[in-house]
Amino acid sequence: MENELYWSEIECKRESEEIDFSDEEQNEKGKTAFDCDICGKSFSQKAKLVIHERTHTGEKPYHCEICGKSFSRSENLTRHKSGVHTGEAPYHCEICDKSFSQNDHLTMHRRVHTGEKPYHCEICGKSFSRNNNLTKHKHVHTGEKPYHCEICGKSFSQNENLTMHRRVHTGEKPHHCEICGKSFSRNEHLTNHKRVHTGEKPYHCEICGKSFSRNNNLTMHRCVHAGEKPYHSDISGKSFVKSNIQEKGNPLCTVTRERKIMENELRRSEVECKRESEEIDFSDEEKIEKGKTLYDCDICGKSFSRKAKLVIHERTHTGEKPYHCNICDKFFSRNDHLTRHKRVHTGEAPYHCEICDKSFSQNDHLTMHRRVHTGEKPYHCEICGKSFSRNDTLTKHKHVHTGEGPYHCEICDKSFSRNDHLTVHKHVHTGEKPYHCEICGKSFSRNDNLTMHRRVHTGEKPYHCEICGKSFSRNECLTKHKRVHTGEKPYHCEICGKSFSQNENLTIHRHVHTGEKPYHCEICGKSFSQNNTLTKHKQVHTGEKPYHCEICGKSFSQNDNLTMHKHVHTGEKPYHCDICDKSFSQNDSLIKHKHVHTGEKPYHCEICGKSFSRNDCLTKHKRVHTGEVPYHCEICGKSFSLIDNLTKHRHVHTGEKPYHCDICDKSFSRSDSLTKHIRIHTGEKPYYCDICGKSFSQNDTLTRHKISVHTGEVPYHCEICGKSFSRNDTLTQHRRVHTGEKPYHCDISGIHTGEKSYHCGVCGKSFSDGPRLTVCKYIHSSVKPYHCEICGKSFSQNGRVTIHIRIHTGEKPYHCDI
Repeated sequence: MENELYWSEIECKRESEEIDFSDEEQNEKGKTAFDCDICGKSFSQKAKLVIHERTHTGEKPYHCEICGKSFSRSENLTRHKSGVHTGEAPYHCEICDKSFSQNDHLTMHRRVHTGEKPYHCEICGKSFSRNNNLTKHKHVHTGEKPYHCEICGKSFSQNENLTMHRRVHTGEKPHHCEICGKSFSRNEHLTNHKRVHTGEKPYHCEICGKSFSRNNNLTMHRCVHAGEKPYHSDISGKSFVKSNIQEKGNPLCTVTRERKIMENELRRSEVECKRESEEIDFSDEEKIEKGKTLYDCDICGKSFSRKAKLVIHERTHTGEKPYHCNICDKFFSRNDHLTRHKRVHTGEAPYHCEICDKSFSQNDHLTMHRRVHTGEKPYHCEICGKSFSRNDTLTKHKHVHTGEGPYHCEICDKSFSRNDHLTVHKHVHTGEKPYHCEICGKSFSRNDNLTMHRRVHTGEKPYHCEICGKSFSRNECLTKHKRVHTGEKPYHCEICGKSFSQNENLTIHRHVHTGEKPYHCEICGKSFSQNNTLTKHKQVHTGEKPYHCEICGKSFSQNDNLTMHKHVHTGEKPYHCDICDKSFSQNDSLIKHKHVHTGEKPYHCEICGKSFSRNDCLTKHKRVHTGEVPYHCEICGKSFSLIDNLTKHRHVHTGEKPYHCDICDKSFSRSDSLTKHIRIHTGEKPYYCDICGKSFSQNDTLTRHKISVHTGEVPYHCEICGKSFSRNDTLTQHRRVHTGEKPYHCDISGIHTGEKSYHCGVCGKSFSDGPRLTVCKYIHSSVKPYHCEICGKSFSQNGRVTIHIRIHTGEKPYHCDI
C-alpha cells in the first residue's frame, strides 16, 4: 500500500528524467520491475521506462530555445547547449590536451590512448570501448532492427541510422563546411570533406608508409600488400579485393559463398526502396557486416560490397541516366557527377591549391594539379619507362606502343586511341563549337583551347623556362622551347632523313615530298600545305589585324609578326650567327643569313631552274612567270606582286615617311631606303663584284654593274617596241613613253606659291623643295654620291648619272614624232 502511495506521488513526473531518490528509496524501487507494453523490455526504475517509451513514440519534450532542436532527455539538452552553442569544453585529456563538453566523452576518449575495450560480446568475443557500440554490435547476431522509417517502412538496428535515413526523404543536410559552404547529411561525411581543404591524411600504412584521408581506403590499400582477393564471381571467375576486417594478429577474414548469397538476399530487401540513391549510410558495425556481403552484376559478373554501387554499375549496361541538369538538360548516371557538372554553370571552385591559390571544381583535379608543383609522376610505362602524373595519361600513352585505336568515327571511319580525341574530331563534321569566350565571344570546339585562349586576354603565362626564364601560356610551348637550348630534334623524316624539334613541323615538311596542299581558301581557291598558313592568308582578304603593339599602336595580322615588331622598340636581337657573330631579331632571318655563308639555295623554280636561299623569295619569283599581282591598293587600284611593295606604295598616298636619318634628319618612306641612305654618310660599300672586285653600296647597283659591264645582258624587253633594258625600273619608265602615264601629281608645291622654304646655310640660296637644297649642299661639300658603274665617274645628282650612262650604252630614248 505504501508502495502504491509512493508511486502516485511521482505519477505527475512521468516525463522527467530528473527524479532523485535516496539510497533507501532506490533499494525499495529496485524490488519492482517496470515492463514496456510495446517491446516487453524491463526496467528497475519508472523514470527509465518513461524515457524508453519515447523510443517508440518519438516524443522529444525538451527543446533548445536557441536553435529549436528537440531532445527526449533533459541531460541531452544540457549537453547540447554546452557542446554546440556555448562551446564550453571543461574536460581535458591529460595526454593530448583535447577538450570535451562531457565527462563521459573524455572517459571514452582516454581509451583511444589506453586501448582499453571493457565491453565484450559473449557470442563472438569481440571487444568494444563503448557500451552502446556493443549494444549495436549485438544486433548483428540477433538481426534485431527496432527502428522503422514511417515513410518507406525500412528498418534499422540503430536509431541514429534511422535519423540519417530520414534525411534521404527530407533532403536535410545539417552539417555545413565553414570553408566552402558545402552541406552534408552526416557529420562524418563533413569530417572527411574537411580533409580536402586541410590535406590531412591521418591513416598510415605500416608497410609502405603511404597515407590516406579515410580509414576504409587504408583497409583496401592493405590488400595490395597482402595480395588477397577473397571474393570470387561464379559467373566470370574474376577475383576482387574488398574492405575486409583484419583481426589483430589474424589474417584477412573470408566468408563462404553460401553465406554471402543468403546475406545478399537479406540486403536486397533492405535497400530495395533506395535503388536510385548513392547515399546509403551504414554505421561502423553495419559496414563490417556489409563487408561480408557480395552483390553481383547479373550481366558481367562483377561484384560489389554495396548495393548502391551495384545499382550505379548496372547503369553502365542499361545506359540509364536518372539525374538531370535543370539548366542545360544534360543527364548523368550518378548524382555526384551531376553535382560536379553544376559547377560548370555556377563557376564554383571550392578546392584551392595552397601553393599558387588556383581553384578547382573537383578534388581530384586539385590532386593532379599539385603534381605540377611537386613534379610527382607516380605512373610508369613498363615498355619505355616514361612516367606520368596521371593514370589516364599513362593509359593513353600505351596506345602509342600498341597502335590501338579503339574509338572510331562513324562518319569517316577514322580511328582514335582516346575517346576525347574522337569527341573533338566529331566537331570537324558537325562544326560545333560549344565553348565560348565570355570576353570576346569567340567559340572553340575544345575546352582546353578556350582555356588557352583566355590567356590572350589575361596575359597569363604560367609555364617558365628554368634556363632563360622565358614564360609561356601553354606547357607544350615550353616543351618545344626547351629544345632550343638542348638542340633536340626527335622527329625524323623517313624520306630524306631531315630532323625536326616539333612533330607538326615534320608533318608540314612531308608535304614537300608529297606536294599535298589540303587546306583551300574558299574565296580565291588558293591551296596551302598548312592550316595556319591558310588562316594567315585569309587575312589578306579580310584585312583583319587583331594583334596590336601597345607602344606605337601598329596592328598586325599575325602574332609572331607583332612579337618580331616589338624588337624594333626594344632593340633585342636574340638570334646570333655562330660564324660571324651577327645578331638578328628573328630566327628565320638568322636561318636565311646562314645561307650567305653556306651558299645553300635549296628552293628551285621548276619553270626556269633558278635557285633561291629562301622559300618566300621563290614564291615571289614565281609571280614573274605567272604575272600574279594579288595585292591591290584600295586608293588607286594599283596591283603588286609583293605585299611589302604595296605597303611602300601606300606611302605615296599618305606621304608618310616614318624612317628618319639620325645624321641629317632626312626622312624616308621605306626602311631599306634609309639603310641605303646611311651608306652615303658612312661610305660603306658591302657589295663586291666577284669579277672585277669593285664595291657598291647597294645590291641592285652591283646587279646592274654586272649586266652592263661584264655580261651585257638586257633581260627586260618592251612588248610594244621590242626595246631591251638591263634594269626593270628603266623598262617601267620607258613604257610610259607609249602609255603617256604620268603617275606623279603636284599637290601645289613651292613652284606655284612662290614659297621657298628650304634655305642653304652656306650660300643663302632658297629653294622650293628639299631635293634641290640637297643638290646645292653637294656643290658646296663636293660630295658626289652617285657613281657610274662602268667608268667610275661620280656625280652629285642621280639624274646626271642616268644621262651619263647613255654615253656608254648609246641609248637615245627620245624620238621626234614629226
